[in-house]
Amino acid sequence: MHRFCSFALLTTILAGIPNVASAEGRILKVGPGEDLVRPSDAAKIARSGDTIRIAPGTYLDCAIWPKQVDGLTIEGENVTIADRTCARKGIFVIDARNVTIRGITFRGAKSRDHNGAGIRSEGRNLTVENSRFIDNENGILSNNLPLSTISIRNSFFQGNGSCVAACSHGIYIAHIKLLHVEGSEFVGQHEGHHVKSRARRTELVNNNIHDGPTGNSSYLVDVPNGGDVLIVGNTFEKGPMTENHGAAITIGEEGDNTGANVTSEIRVENNSFKNSWSGGTIFVQNRTTTPATLRDNKFEGQVRRLAEPRAVAVSKP
Repeated sequence: MHRFCSFALLTTILAGIPNVASAEGRILKVGPGEDLVRPSDAAKIARSGDTIRIAPGTYLDCAIWPKQVDGLTIEGENVTIADRTCARKGIFVIDARNVTIRGITFRGAKSRDHNGAGIRSEGRNLTVENSRFIDNENGILSNNLPLSTISIRNSFFQGNGSCVAACSHGIYIAHIKLLHVEGSEFVGQHEGHHVKSRARRTELVNNNIHDGPTGNSSYLVDVPNGGDVLIVGNTFEKGPMTENHGAAITIGEEGDNTGANVTSEIRVENNSFKNSWSGGTIFVQNRTTTPATLRDNKFEGQVRRLAEPRAVAVSKP
């Protein structure tokens, strides 16, 4: 009898909890009609291993995902989170480690510092999949995390960036171990760069990075501290409104092999590049001390394929 009463009491308690625990962590449901109405409600109670499932809709909200959490999945479908920033940093401020975000649109992140981000990455290891970043000052902005990896897959970035104060970018990745961007599109950047990476290794694979008719970006890709670079299978376009005519991709303009990043390999292969403005530009401007290898790239418009301190690289059409 005592055992039955204890079990009955436990069943009653669990029935009052809308988000059920599993061996891998809880499933926390967010949305209208749920106990957790906004993403920020889930962030306040998130624990390691939890999955946050956000119901379709637009949420005027921002959230700080706490530092003590290790392993978190935040996912939605037809979900937009917009027009709020937490801690003057971003719509999602990710202090947690090993976080995966998928299926969410981040829109309109702005801050008083003109550095608001759709996602501000402050914890080690972030994966972003099938997400959209629209009209933010930065799409994704990271802190310096030397052991961290950031992976971005099948995502879309449009109309991000500004140079009201310091310039902000489609993505701005600080000193981390690895940035990998694959199958994603960047278009219509406002000033700044579509992709800026200070990572020790930067990999761009099968992306479409283009200004379009109205985008006025600076560089399409900026890797200012060098490091290993792999740029393969991408489509690039420098548009007629670009604010930096000098180059599409620049590597090492702030120096490399200085302790921050050591550059041992630069490979730029099987890409296509169109220069849509009326004058000439450089496809790859390499200022590191490591020769760049360009192979099997295709060009349209007035393009100088490679500029670097010493012309010892392999360069083929």
